[in-house]
Amino acid sequence: MHAFFEDDGALKAGTILADNDSSLQIEAATGKRLKVKAEKVLLRFATPAPQALLDAAEKLAGELDPDFLWTVAGDAEVEFETLATDYHGRPPTAPEAAAMARFLHGHPMYFYKRGKGCYQPAPKASLDAALAGLERKRRETEQVRGWADAMKAGALPEPVAALRWKLLYAPDKNGAEYKAVRLACDEARTNPLQLLRHCGAITSPYELHYQRFLLATFPRGTGFPAVGAATVPPELPLAEVAAFSIDDAGTTEIDDAFSVTWLADGGVRVGVHIAAPALTVGRDSVLEKIARERLSTVYMPGDKITMLPQDVIERFTLAAGHECPALSLYAEFAADGAAVRQETRVERVRIAANLRHEELDAELTGVGPGTPFGRELLVLADAADRLQAERRKGLPPERNRIDYNFVVEGDPAGADARVAIIPRPRGSRIDRLVSEWMIYANAYWGRVLALTRTPGMFRAQYQGKTRMTTQPQPHQGLNLPQYLWASSPLRRYADLVNQRQLIAVANGEKPPYPQGDADLFAAAADFDATYSTYAEFQRQMEFYWCLRWLQQEGIEETTAFVLRENMVRFEHVPIFTRVADLPAMAPGARVRLGVGAIDLFAATLETRYAGPAHDDGPPGAVLALDDLELDEAGAAFESPVVVP
Repeated sequence: MHAFFEDDGALKAGTILADNDSSLQIEAATGKRLKVKAEKVLLRFATPAPQALLDAAEKLAGELDPDFLWTVAGDAEVEFETLATDYHGRPPTAPEAAAMARFLHGHPMYFYKRGKGCYQPAPKASLDAALAGLERKRRETEQVRGWADAMKAGALPEPVAALRWKLLYAPDKNGAEYKAVRLACDEARTNPLQLLRHCGAITSPYELHYQRFLLATFPRGTGFPAVGAATVPPELPLAEVAAFSIDDAGTTEIDDAFSVTWLADGGVRVGVHIAAPALTVGRDSVLEKIARERLSTVYMPGDKITMLPQDVIERFTLAAGHECPALSLYAEFAADGAAVRQETRVERVRIAANLRHEELDAELTGVGPGTPFGRELLVLADAADRLQAERRKGLPPERNRIDYNFVVEGDPAGADARVAIIPRPRGSRIDRLVSEWMIYANAYWGRVLALTRTPGMFRAQYQGKTRMTTQPQPHQGLNLPQYLWASSPLRRYADLVNQRQLIAVANGEKPPYPQGDADLFAAAADFDATYSTYAEFQRQMEFYWCLRWLQQEGIEETTAFVLRENMVRFEHVPIFTRVADLPAMAPGARVRLGVGAIDLFAATLETRYAGPAHDDGPPGAVLALDDLELDEAGAAFESPVVVP
C-alpha cells in the first residue's frame, strides 16, 4: 500500500512500511524513509507506484484551469477529492485525486488552505487584487529584462538614468531599476559603475564624487526651504570706527573685520568685529533648524554649500559700504604694548573696505602711507607678533606649513574645466595678523563664558586630539586654558551658538542654553562628526583636482619628499602617497617619481620611484604627519590625502 501525504509544506508519495494509529513509517519515492503523522496522509492507494503517481499527477494538474475551478467551486470550503469528483463526474483515480490536491496546493491565490485536504475559494476582491499584483510583477519582470538587455548593448533607459546616483550609492533594492542593473551586471560580469559608464549615464568623475557626498549628507538636496525674509535685527548703536576685513577674493561670508583707534595717551584700541546673525537667528527659529541640520558650510575647490541661505548671508556679511550688526571685542593697549582692558559690545559697525589677500603684501614690507589702512595693518601686525610670542611661551617653534589655493575655471563637472593650484606658505605677517587676532578674540570670549559659568561649545585639545565640549577645558595646541569658536557664525554652527550665549552675557540676559542643556550636548557631538565629514570631503575633492592638474599639465615625472618608509609627499601639490618600490631613505629626502596611470573615477594614482632628485631644488624640509591638522583659528592647514 502507498500513501500520498504532506511533508514540510510539500506533497509527496511513498510506500507504507508500518501503519500505526497516529503515525506511519513511509519510504518516499526518493528512497528516504520518513515518519509521517496520520493527519498528514491525504490519500492511500494501491496503484500506481509512488513515483508514477507523482508524474501522472503533475501532468494532469498542468491541464487544469484555475479560473474555471475557482468559478465552479463556489464560496464554501471543499475537499480536494470532492472537487475532483465534481470535475470528472465520477470518483477520481488516485492520480486524478492527487492532481487536484497538487493543483489546489499550488494556487494559493485562488484557494486558501483550511485544513487537511480542505480548501476555500478566495473572495473575488482578494483574487482580483492578487491577480493584478501578479500581472504587475510579470510586466516588471519583462521591463527588467528589457532594460538589462538595453544596458548590456550600451543603451540607457531613461528611468535608470534618472536614478543613476541613487542606484550607485543608495539604491532601492526592490525597485525595477536596481534589479535591471543587477541583472545586467551579473550577466555582463561587471559592476554598476562600469555598467552605467558603458551606457553613458556617468561621464563626469567630478559629479560621481560630488553626488556620492550629497546622497550621504544632503539626501533631500542642498536647496533651502522657503523661510521668508530674515527678521530685522534690533536697533543698535553705531560704533565710532571705520572697520575693514581681510579675506581671500572668493570669500562671500565675511565674518570678521578690524578697526584701530589711536588714543590720547599714545595707546591704541583694537576692535575685532564679528558678523552677528545670532541677533535674528534665534534658538527656536526656522533658520536655526536649518543651521542645526547643516552645522557648517561645506567647502570644495570651485564651489561650496553654505550653512545659511544666501539672503541671510547677504544681510549679515560685513560688506564694504554697509553698517552691519556685529559682536565687537575692543582691546586697549598702552603705548608700550601692555594690555589695559577689554570690552564686548553689541553694535552696528560701518565697514569701510574689504581688503583681499591677493592685493596685500604678505609680509607687509611694502605697506606705507599710500596703502589703504596701511598704518592700521602695521599696528595690528605688531600686536599680533607680541600676542603670538606671549601665547606660545614654552611651546616648540612652529613649522612653516603650506596652504594650497585651488582655482577652478569653467564648469567643474565639465571635461574642459581647468584648475590652478597655487601654493601659499603659511606664517606670513598677514596670515599671523588674522589668525592671532581671531585666536585672541576666541580665547577671550571663551574666558568670558567660563567666568560667568555660561555653557558653550568649547574647543579642547589633549594629547593631540581635538574635540568639542560644553564646558571650558584646556587647548594644549594653542597653549590656552580655554578656547572656543565664535569668529565665524555665518559659516559654523558652533560659532552661532556661542554668539547667542555671548550676546546674552553682554546684554545681561539669561543665556539661551542653560547649564546641562541636552540640546547643547547633542549639538557638540553632532558638530564634531559633521565637521570631520565635511573636512574629509574637502580633502577628497582637493585630491581629485590634484589628479586633474597632473593630467592637465601632462606631468609624467615630478619630485617629492620622503616622509617615512614608503610614504612621500609631492613637492608642488598636496598629494601624499605610498611608493611601493621606494628604497629605504631618510625622512626629508627629495626624490623623483614617475607618474603612471590616473583613474579619475576611482580617484587612484600609480607612481614609481625614478631616482634621487637633483640638488638644485628646494631644501628637503618637510611637514611631519602629526602636524597636519586643522588650524584652530579657523583656517585649514595642509591636509593629507593618502592614495591607497
